[in-house]
Amino acid sequence: ILERVAVNNAVVILTCNHGQSALLMNFACSARRRGFDLGKVLVFPTDMETKELAEGLGLATYYDEKNMGSMPTEAAKHYLDKNFRAMMYAKVLCVLYPLMLGYDVLFQDVDIVWIKDPLEFFQRKDSEISQFDVIFQHDGSLSVRYAPYSANSGFYYNRANKRTQYLYMSMLYHSDLIINWDSHQQVLVQLLSEHSSLFGLGVKVLGRDTEMFPGGYHYHRNRVFMKKFIKRETDSY
Repeated sequence: ILERVAVNNAVVILTCNHGQSALLMNFACSARRRGFDLGKVLVFPTDMETKELAEGLGLATYYDEKNMGSMPTEAAKHYLDKNFRAMMYAKVLCVLYPLMLGYDVLFQDVDIVWIKDPLEFFQRKDSEISQFDVIFQHDGSLSVRYAPYSANSGFYYNRANKRTQYLYMSMLYHSDLIINWDSHQQVLVQLLSEHSSLFGLGVKVLGRDTEMFPGGYHYHRNRVFMKKFIKRETDSY
């Protein structure tokens, strides 16, 4: 599947259950309306309904029934509830698998839409970010819980190498902490700090105020930017 989907050895990865499938449809429809090729996208559905829906949208899928078949099909009722926590396990596996097979991974949550093709940004060889192993959108929150990086675990790029493979294998081994801490993001940020210090993992978190990858922080806190964004006067992806 990855040989067919990957572009310049990179693939866009999403995971979704049936309860969040409306967001997956929104992403696919928005991208197609803007003329993007979704042949580079691979969806890891956690149930058969979502697999069939994604394939009906023309997206490639890989359904790991053994490891994901027992995950909830309903959407989380609120942040950090049991369904939310369970789906965090899928976010670990869907990034780990392609990395172990030697493919770069752009992971994104399904509540995202593209304005420009984000792979073009991350794959530029002349860019300063080409030296980093992992590149994250800023979360927007400066909470101590996500210190020191404030990395957003809903949108990030990983270059396939021994350092990133070990990072996400460590995430898998620390799955108990995801349950105990109610957070995939908190565990990932702590491992980023550890692996950067001990193993030389190159970590880059884009600036919170950058126009390139706006998120909830911009929507709620930066009215000047949002006015420019609505007028299409920003360099956003």
